[in-house]
Amino acid sequence: MDQLLALRVFVRIAETGGFSRAADSMNIPRPTVTKLVQDLERHLGTRLLSRTTRQVQVTAEGSAYYERARQVLADVDDMDLLAGGSRRQLSGRLRVDIGSVLAQRILIPALPAFRERYPGLRLELGVSDRPIDLIGDGVDCAIRGGELPDSRMVARHLAALEWVSCASADYLARHGEPRHPDELLAAGPDGTRHALAGYFSSLSGRAFALEFHRAGETVLVRPEEGVHCNESTAHLQALVCGLGVGQTFRFAVAPHLADGSMRAVLGDWTRPAHRLSLVYPGGRELNARVRAFSDWAAEVFAPFDGR
Repeated sequence: MDQLLALRVFVRIAETGGFSRAADSMNIPRPTVTKLVQDLERHLGTRLLSRTTRQVQVTAEGSAYYERARQVLADVDDMDLLAGGSRRQLSGRLRVDIGSVLAQRILIPALPAFRERYPGLRLELGVSDRPIDLIGDGVDCAIRGGELPDSRMVARHLAALEWVSCASADYLARHGEPRHPDELLAAGPDGTRHALAGYFSSLSGRAFALEFHRAGETVLVRPEEGVHCNESTAHLQALVCGLGVGQTFRFAVAPHLADGSMRAVLGDWTRPAHRLSLVYPGGRELNARVRAFSDWAAEVFAPFDGR
């Protein structure tokens, strides 16, 4: 039995909650995963996992073993890195999840430098704005915005992203430029209203409010009509195509502002910056691969920090 591989398989099953999910995330055949666990349990003389047709649960003995196994695997990764004598010796799989516009406009263009620095790493990028279960989905870390909904997670600050209220030049030529946030929902002299290109939550299905702050005054505009997207790149494209007024990250729309196809509006109103963090499961030793990616990501996102 390859006990080190068996440990990795057992830990992944405990974290993902299933043999198939562990096998898929590690790219190992399901029968191999099953045999490794059986061999490990036979070697230890105890049951680590309780298996039924519907679910897999860690036994009391398995829970204690899992905590020690997780630490051992983290130590082994660090030992390998130390013995290699170079950060270029990092190897293995690293799964990172990130939002769409962040991936396309910031992370992916910078990845050639990361690949040059760590050529032995197999980087898997999950690109989506949808919430994920880092532990259940076998994700090592994620780059996400806003407050942490899960207290089990640890966050490292990357940047505070600046918002901008904007619309396409074509849209403003047809509908005029709003001078106050209230105008976004009020009917004009001809009875028409401004169109809003909004962003809605994948969890609740509700559109997020546009926020406007000025000299202690706060105005929230909740889109009811118009076009709304739940993916950041599509939302940006909706704004660029003239579907209405909206709010997006300044870095994302900067090229369109520079060439004049988009224009900032309501410039004397602001919105609090969007906190961006690298998030990983707490209660475990940070392995060398995640630590290396975290340090590199901090370098990449630093120029976008509006603070």
